[in-house]
Amino acid sequence: MASGSDRNPIIIGGLPSQVPDFDPEETKEWLDSLDAAVDERGRERARYLMLRLIERAREKRVAVPEMRSTDYVNTIATKDEPFFPGDEEIERKVLNATRWNAAVMVSRAQRPGIGVGGHIATFASSASLYDVGFNHFFRGKDQGDGGDQIFFQGHASPGIYARAFLLDRLSEAQLDAFRQEKSKAPNGLSSYPHPRLMPDFWEFPTVSMGLGPLGAIYQARMNRYMEARGIADTSKSHVWAYLGDGEMDEPESLGQLSIAAREGLDNLTFVVNCNLQRLDGPVRGNGKIIQELESQFRGAGWNVIKLVWDRSWDPLLAQDRTGILVNKLNTTPDGQFQTYATETGAYIREHFFGDDPRLRDMVKDMTDQQILHLGRGGHDHRKVYAAYAAAKAHKGQPTVILAQTVKGWTLGPNFEGRNATHQMKKLTVEDLKRFRDRLHIPITDKQLDEGYPPYYHPGRDSEEIQYMHDRRQSLGGYVPTRVVRAKPLPQPEDKTYAAAKKGSGSQSIATTMAFVRILKDLMRDKEIGKRFVLIAPDEYRTFGMDAFFPSAKIYNPLGQQYEAVDRELLLAYKESPTGQMLHDGISEAGCTASLIAAGSAYATHGEPLIPVYVFYSMFGFQRTGDQFWQMADQLSRGFVLGATAGRTTLTGEGLQHADGHSQLLASTNPGCVAYDPAYGFEIAHIMQDGLRRMYGEANEDVFYYLTVYNEPIQHPAEPENVDVEGILKGIHRFSTGEKGEIPAQIMASGVAVPWALEAQKILADEWNVKADVWSATSWNELRRDAVEVERHNLLHPEEEQRVPYVTKKLEGAQGPFVAVSDWMRSVPDQIARWVPGAYQSLGADGFGFADTRGAARRFFHIDAQSIVLAVLTELAKEGKVDRSALKKAVDRYELLDVAAADPGAAGGDA
Repeated sequence: MASGSDRNPIIIGGLPSQVPDFDPEETKEWLDSLDAAVDERGRERARYLMLRLIERAREKRVAVPEMRSTDYVNTIATKDEPFFPGDEEIERKVLNATRWNAAVMVSRAQRPGIGVGGHIATFASSASLYDVGFNHFFRGKDQGDGGDQIFFQGHASPGIYARAFLLDRLSEAQLDAFRQEKSKAPNGLSSYPHPRLMPDFWEFPTVSMGLGPLGAIYQARMNRYMEARGIADTSKSHVWAYLGDGEMDEPESLGQLSIAAREGLDNLTFVVNCNLQRLDGPVRGNGKIIQELESQFRGAGWNVIKLVWDRSWDPLLAQDRTGILVNKLNTTPDGQFQTYATETGAYIREHFFGDDPRLRDMVKDMTDQQILHLGRGGHDHRKVYAAYAAAKAHKGQPTVILAQTVKGWTLGPNFEGRNATHQMKKLTVEDLKRFRDRLHIPITDKQLDEGYPPYYHPGRDSEEIQYMHDRRQSLGGYVPTRVVRAKPLPQPEDKTYAAAKKGSGSQSIATTMAFVRILKDLMRDKEIGKRFVLIAPDEYRTFGMDAFFPSAKIYNPLGQQYEAVDRELLLAYKESPTGQMLHDGISEAGCTASLIAAGSAYATHGEPLIPVYVFYSMFGFQRTGDQFWQMADQLSRGFVLGATAGRTTLTGEGLQHADGHSQLLASTNPGCVAYDPAYGFEIAHIMQDGLRRMYGEANEDVFYYLTVYNEPIQHPAEPENVDVEGILKGIHRFSTGEKGEIPAQIMASGVAVPWALEAQKILADEWNVKADVWSATSWNELRRDAVEVERHNLLHPEEEQRVPYVTKKLEGAQGPFVAVSDWMRSVPDQIARWVPGAYQSLGADGFGFADTRGAARRFFHIDAQSIVLAVLTELAKEGKVDRSALKKAVDRYELLDVAAADPGAAGGDA
């Protein structure tokens, strides 16, 4: 492997604009040599010599400017291709059977009465790219490690199923249950790679385009992180990501290329299937997507291998002494190459070779049929093998292979290269017959004429199937396979949480800091402390986590090669190759990708990691909600902290920082267990329960989301006989009203609990109302329980009807009920139908803004005085207080005047 300095040069290239010439005579000799080459051998020969010199300079690690792009030909010269170790004839038969079964599976899924569809054109274009990987490169998990991590292109899933069928990993009944997961259970196959739906098969969900490449980069980085910290030996693991050229338009696909190059992730290979088509048209009709991607990846510091043409082009390119053919390839736009894929050999002869006598002369001895079969490199097993071997051998950089293919390849003239091919799901009988003949599949016309097309299996004892099994056994087992080898982690003792349960005494701290203190104690645990992975998007100090810098340190594979500007401080910035903290810069997408990779390490490598991702609350679910869905699909576990939460609590930052809805967004994710705790003792119990559920014997595939705030408050000690069950299920009575005669109930979450307690006092002292205060630690979990109860009751009317937890908990509490939080009203409104009494919610609906906390809360009418008014209003409706009291309250507390509110506590970064 390249050394650290070679992998991460400060200056990559550059021209000698400020460098003095110490040997003008030698310089002149070199320039004269170039002039002579141009004059005597021509510009093309001189160009060739210059390119070879640049190539050799890079081999010798001489810093020269990178070329943005190279000629539109294969990077690996024919003479440099390695020996192909496989049996190409057998592999062709295997691939033909796979192609047939993939297309038939989708076609049968489109039969009348089912019509669930599927995609066949993507796999048709990428089949050879996968087949070479399966036969020669993809490592399985049978050797006890994590093997290779393969991010399959989502739309190619039918081909992966078809290959698994040939290997007896899937049955014919399962193929016929494609996209019929419930109606054909337990045989149903998911539409795309979904680990949650097929937890023994798929590892990585990829079909939300753009998340595959992002996830692959951070998976490769997580492999290095785990090895550096001595958690798992990942040295043999290689990450392969199969992507579409149209997919590369997603900003997530290209947005984090630099981190892979910066950290020298030579354990990562992107394979971009450049079939030149998006879902319904050309990617760059007037341009060249391979050239464009080459310049982007080269500029980001990647090793680029172009796999453009198959071996049938080799003799033509060998004749091209003038460069006329290469120039034609360079200047022909993608849209025209797409057309050539659909036309005849005569058309290609006339339109590609026909406009120059030198080009016409090259193909004068070729038939139109031979010209028609001048193919694309991504369909040639030998060329693909050469590219993969070069990628695995390259050190110091990640590699991207840009492989040109034809979308719908082998499916026939109605599919190949057509703009509509992505949406085409069913082959006609005539299409099937042409397809069968092209693949040499032994199925008769009668079988195709008399019903649904049959699957083809050459027989378990056939040469082809034995070859497939042998190749997979030599590579360590079958892929894709998801294996969970991790054992439950020992749980920290109760005393680990003791400090948080004692409260903060006279000190005022934010719930963010209460959480950080718990985390610090957990990280000291001898059994699981090293497994915590801290993740933040550039704001550890904002969240009060700079205290971890000296001990846990920030992960950097190159260490810290400079003197930190704050090195004299106690909490100085510290980087280390074995650091525990991931400081991913200002990239929530990158941080979430790290979270997912760490959270699934228990399955990927059999070693549990406990990621703790802390972010600005507004920029979590809102910005990267698609990735949190991906996280749930990948069965990742861990803790997610929405810090600086609340629409009115983060003062001064304004509209785009004021989160009043992430709890609602979190409620839409079935894998997310979301809490809005008010005090440290609640956080302690939630963290303890999360570790038990995710990493203990329960072994649940969930992740925890906690919203914490930056407003300093005094945290009480844990009450005697604390209602732990209530805290975990979503609600517990925190304070019983002691004064007053008229009963009422106030339910609050998070930072609103202190407002509710203030309102409780005002109601007792000034309005004779005896209100209990309930801490609603999770509106979402209360609703989830109630929905499940109603579902059970609906389907089991003959059984005793169950009662939702929130209804049972509030049973006997005399209403009315007023709910308040720093979230929009939709959050507490989730439980309205199950509250046994009159119910009103208060919330911060609308855009946030910059002001004091008090003014903002008065504006949204969620402060203590507004809670008082809401309780009185509900009591007036029930005739328990006179309605005149309402106007008195509005006037007494100046509720119509935002400026009259107490500004409240200022500041509080953590």
